[in-house]
Amino acid sequence: MPLTRLRALAALMLISGLASAEVRVDGPVEYGVFEGPSAELQSGERVLRRSNESIRQTETVPAKLGTKFGMRYQLVGKVAEGQPLTLLYFTPGIRTADGVRHDKFEVTQKLVPGAPQDVMAYEFTESHEIVPGEWRFMVFQGDRLLTQQRFTVR
Repeated sequence: MPLTRLRALAALMLISGLASAEVRVDGPVEYGVFEGPSAELQSGERVLRRSNESIRQTETVPAKLGTKFGMRYQLVGKVAEGQPLTLLYFTPGIRTADGVRHDKFEVTQKLVPGAPQDVMAYEFTESHEIVPGEWRFMVFQGDRLLTQQRFTVR
């Protein structure tokens, strides 16, 4: 009987250790402008894109409808029950059609253990979103900063 309790305790410790495993970035972070189909778009239009687009490494982003920019990275230590990621997009001040200024957008993203890579990106689909200046992307898990990147939209 004591051996069974010991096994149960060891299994519980293993499971709780996995659930609290620290997520971290593994390898280099790709960043820049995602290479996609080139088209002259109107506000509100979108072009279907592939999920595995190549990224032209740059910190300078063209201020043009249809431009998609951001980061692609690989996270290790992900478990389905783990604390979700918080993606923070700091902007130079987007004014929406209702006149409200947005200096930050926040997205919560669940961890997907089987996903080989994670992406944080922004695509200009509306004219009012194209704001020149510094954009800053940050990926957190709880209070831990996992990665960040700055871009200059021109």
